[in-house]
Amino acid sequence: MSAMKAGLDTYSAPADGHVLKALKSAGSAEEFFGLLGVPYDPKVLQVARLHILKRMGEYLGGDDLEGMPDPVVAARCKTVLERAYEDFVNSTPLNERVFKVLKQAVEPKQPEPFVPLDRLFE
Repeated sequence: MSAMKAGLDTYSAPADGHVLKALKSAGSAEEFFGLLGVPYDPKVLQVARLHILKRMGEYLGGDDLEGMPDPVVAARCKTVLERAYEDFVNSTPLNERVFKVLKQAVEPKQPEPFVPLDRLFE
């Protein structure tokens, strides 16, 4: 079993009491995991950190967390981060294809329009 770094066991409110503000100012994926108390394997995070955070954003989608109580926001963000992290524990960034460039790599190419030369002069 690989080594897990534990985040906090429970959510610990930022000093100013605003979890969204703290998450927006986080400088690394490790800070996200620490703020929300989500344990992680450093090897998984090293490979898929951007993919995990992007997937977290996709899962949060249209959620409007502004104005909600901090414990509710923290619980929602923690659940979503755990879900996004698990996607990459059980798969790879290449298989998950979170970013547009990876999605486009497997899209079927559209045939370029072809007009025969003799039709140009009709």
